[in-house]
Amino acid sequence: MVNSHADPVSTAGPATTVERTVDEAVDLHARALAATAVPMALFESRDGMLSVVWVNDAFVRSLGYGVEGALAREPAVRQELEQDPVRAGQLAAALAAGQPFTPTFSLGRGDGTRFVCQVHLAPVPTDDGSTPTSWVAAFQDMTEQLSHDAEQAALVEAERRERRSLGLIAQVSDLLMDVDDPHALREIAMLLRHGVVAWAGFFLNDRGLRAADGVDPAHPPSGKGHRHGGDVYRLDGRAPRPSTPDVVQLLLDGDRDRPVEIQLDAGYPQNSASAWLAEHVGTEGYRPSGGGTVLPEDRRAVVYPVPGRRRVLGLLAVLPRGGGGLRGVEPSTTTVLELTARRVGLVLDNARLYDREHRLAETLQRAMLPQQAEVDGLDVWTYYAPNSENVQVGGDWYDVLQIAPDVVGVVIGDVVGHDVEAAATMGQLRSVVRSYSFDITTPGPVLERVDQLVAGMRVPRSAGLVLSTLTRREGGWRLDYSRAGHLPVLHVRKGVATELRGAGGALIGFGGSGRSTSSVELEPGDVLVYYTDGLIERRDRGLRDGLAALADVSSRITARDAAGIGEELLSRLADHPEDDVAVVVVRVPDPGDLVERARSPRRRRWSLPSEPASIGRARHAVVRTCQAWEIPDAANAELVVSELVANAVLHGYGHVSLQLYDTGDGLRIEVEDGNPAPPVTTDGHPGRVGGFGMQIVERLADWGWRQSRGGKLVWAKVRPGQLPPTARG
Repeated sequence: MVNSHADPVSTAGPATTVERTVDEAVDLHARALAATAVPMALFESRDGMLSVVWVNDAFVRSLGYGVEGALAREPAVRQELEQDPVRAGQLAAALAAGQPFTPTFSLGRGDGTRFVCQVHLAPVPTDDGSTPTSWVAAFQDMTEQLSHDAEQAALVEAERRERRSLGLIAQVSDLLMDVDDPHALREIAMLLRHGVVAWAGFFLNDRGLRAADGVDPAHPPSGKGHRHGGDVYRLDGRAPRPSTPDVVQLLLDGDRDRPVEIQLDAGYPQNSASAWLAEHVGTEGYRPSGGGTVLPEDRRAVVYPVPGRRRVLGLLAVLPRGGGGLRGVEPSTTTVLELTARRVGLVLDNARLYDREHRLAETLQRAMLPQQAEVDGLDVWTYYAPNSENVQVGGDWYDVLQIAPDVVGVVIGDVVGHDVEAAATMGQLRSVVRSYSFDITTPGPVLERVDQLVAGMRVPRSAGLVLSTLTRREGGWRLDYSRAGHLPVLHVRKGVATELRGAGGALIGFGGSGRSTSSVELEPGDVLVYYTDGLIERRDRGLRDGLAALADVSSRITARDAAGIGEELLSRLADHPEDDVAVVVVRVPDPGDLVERARSPRRRRWSLPSEPASIGRARHAVVRTCQAWEIPDAANAELVVSELVANAVLHGYGHVSLQLYDTGDGLRIEVEDGNPAPPVTTDGHPGRVGGFGMQIVERLADWGWRQSRGGKLVWAKVRPGQLPPTARG
């Protein structure tokens, strides 16, 4: 039989067991939440905001307070949300929609520190599916992650600063490559202003402090103790001793090598270096910038020395961003500024050392090379230019001597080397050859005596030369010559070039068995070309090929004066010389070429200062010379000289040299200045400026230009009667 009460009893028994299991599970969940290591809390939604009703033990350990402390700090959290309307709106939308939300908060701990955390909010579902009113939150500690992020950001920022510093130093180095640019230092100062400081400026110590817009290597820096201006603030009792040391002067004197700080509105002693610098930095540094803002009110400047090898060449003054003087300069900025100052000082010192060596070598070279003098009865043109890589000094030389009324000596030689020692050896040989040539007019015996003297002097460099004498004879000239290890003279007659290879011998000092002399009878119109190997030898062209090229060019030259022949040789053979070049062109005048005159071409030379007044002086000089030489169309020559000298004054630098040659078939004009840049003519474009003067020269004369040892030489040849009457006025 079946028991009819079994089901109710059976049903009631299991139900009671299930209810006890749920209670146990709830208690277990509560104890699990309370024991978890993650800070957790339970919130209720009230009026669109959350209010805490329960926290676990991890929350208490992390923040230092429980529910009461959390309730006390809720106004601060709400105030934080009010200051962040975007996050407050996102939180309100999440509460209204019952969706999870993960904001980031910075909560105050019980000990006053901050607990930065990411709050993972989730709604607690209701039984009937209505809008949740309870929310559970887990707090993720962000301190370690933020510390790691901060470290990474700091590393990235440090790397960025290093890259910026390296880039800035690279830009400074690029600008210093063109240290002759008059605005190089100003450009470097502008880089520093844009990159690391609020303002920067260089001040050079050339004969007293001066603001530096560029580099002026012609003026060496002043010595120790020199002040700006004529009145020096004395420390020997004649004037009151200052209460504070002149820190800027200590930098200039080299007594302090670390940066110093100066107060721009402090009362430094009058005429002291600190007072002068404070005045100039205050004037320049606190002008309104391009954006209309002014620099910080903290008027303290930091001054760095610009050191050379043996002395301080100047100062770098900066105003830190935000002020603060020395303390306001970051360590990375200090490194950039010190490196910049040192590099500028080194480059300035190198530029000045090179300039002094350059001027010394050039002075030595000019003193040893003769000025081209008048030679009776012969048309002579001379040229010398050192290789620009050899400090404007070398061992090539020439000499033209009027030994007697009817005897002319011509020497060309080459000493091995490109330094001051080579130039000194050249000067010794030149003096010896010149002295013996006046005693003995036959070249071979002269070189024998030179050999003997050089062997006794123990001259350290070997040298080769050609010594020749031209003797006037009835109806022409005779050439006697002797060679000592030098290239042969080229003899050109009626378009045929011949190398004079006779009387060859060893280098000077190695003669030993005597020197011979060869002779050639010269006819009117004959041309002699003396040269050194720099005219013909190149890396891509051997000596034999160079000699063949010289002979070919010389045989096809159409000029009828020595200067024109020489210029044509240079234009075709010496456009890119790799060595020193010395050339002497001697032409025996042809009486048929000199209209109504049997005299040799005449020449005059003037050295003019680079100033506008020189243009008028040059015009008067050419007019007087044309009148004296009875050359017609002086107005054309006057205009050409005016334009060439004006270009030299306006676009060149250094002294201007003006030379006039009466070639017999016209007037040759040569103007030399210190700027190697070539003259240009305008192409007629309306945007072009200048160049019209050379169009006038091109209209009135044949012209050209070449590099010279000091810059460039522009020549023009004006032929009388070549222009129509309308162009002559």
